[in-house]
Amino acid sequence: MPSPDLSPEPTPTLPSVVAPKGGAIVALDRSFVDEITAIRHDLHAHPELGLAEYRTSDKVAAFLESYGIEVHRGLAGTGVVGVLRCGQSDHMIGLRADMDALPLTEMNGFPHRSQIPGCMHACGHDGHTAMLLGAAKKLAETRHFNGTVVFIFQPAEETVGGARIMIEEGFLEQFQIESVYGIHNWPGLPLGQIAVHSGPVMACADAIDITVRGHGAHAAMPHQGNDVILAASHLVTALQAVSARATDPLEALVVSITRFHAGEAYNILPEEARLGGTVRAFSVALQDQAEALLTRICAGIGTAFGVQITLEYRRGYPPTLNDPAAAESCAKIAETVFGKSQVRRDLQPSMGSEDFAYFLRERPGCYVWLGNGPGEGGCTLHNPHYDFNDSAIPYGIRYWVALAETLLPAS
Repeated sequence: MPSPDLSPEPTPTLPSVVAPKGGAIVALDRSFVDEITAIRHDLHAHPELGLAEYRTSDKVAAFLESYGIEVHRGLAGTGVVGVLRCGQSDHMIGLRADMDALPLTEMNGFPHRSQIPGCMHACGHDGHTAMLLGAAKKLAETRHFNGTVVFIFQPAEETVGGARIMIEEGFLEQFQIESVYGIHNWPGLPLGQIAVHSGPVMACADAIDITVRGHGAHAAMPHQGNDVILAASHLVTALQAVSARATDPLEALVVSITRFHAGEAYNILPEEARLGGTVRAFSVALQDQAEALLTRICAGIGTAFGVQITLEYRRGYPPTLNDPAAAESCAKIAETVFGKSQVRRDLQPSMGSEDFAYFLRERPGCYVWLGNGPGEGGCTLHNPHYDFNDSAIPYGIRYWVALAETLLPAS
């Protein structure tokens, strides 16, 4: 089946950006930070999986309403959208946080550890949600901007792509945002630093399922059958040549076979082998090329070994691609919050994936990495010992506020 056209539609021009003079940043007193930290701890203790963030959604909506922010609910089921208007400008931007947790048993012992067996915030979405709530509260208090800020609290980033569902259900028609922005905490990046990429940030996450069918036989008489294990083994080897020899070495591509199932007995050559894996790339063109190459290799191996090979190539999250102009604006804004030397533009993009890519496919914007500290002792993403670094909360709030105030400057 031909792959869908994932090329982005033409997008509106971003408002011009001038960083605040003097590098002024919003003041956050201790009680304010403690309040947002307490929200983060409560969310961490009560994690919920994608599309089932009922308690989280209720909490977020209640906080937004208490800040005097207009609340909309129902997109992607548990999604929450807050709208804050100030002044007469019709410019509108979107700020996004993800809310879902992971199906993982927490192994921490601190008081705010997960109270839900088999579920924990192992990716920091509790921190992302808390920081955006903090920014929403501060912007509602100060109102030092001219335009509309849309706070997007999105479900199901880890699983089915809540961003895609929100868009399919009419988010962009309901909220006419011109640009959209996201933050993810980044273990290993020092606290007080932020990373901004121009162009690729995260890779696509495509899935492949391959079935090899042949003719079974006695293992002592292999000539009487068509050995699917032999064919599948050659296929695994050949697929590694896709990135090593068939694509531009300057274009990053990963093809990994992660599953190989065949046979049930020691003395029987099976009729069928099943393989599965993932393809990662930073461009739609490379996705298309990889799919075509995999299809050709499967057909060739099938012919060579006299077996039937079928490939199912499923497009997952698209590549996360920052708009260069938006990235430059965000970097300049970040310099006012973090200091010029603390804004990292030299980090390589990640082969991980992120469903914020769906928003960036529709609107220009920028997805940044916020320093979460060294990541020692298991404090890495998707690890049972992970915990969001509370000391990062003021940095995230100040960045969000500076972003809104700079992109929507008060007259």
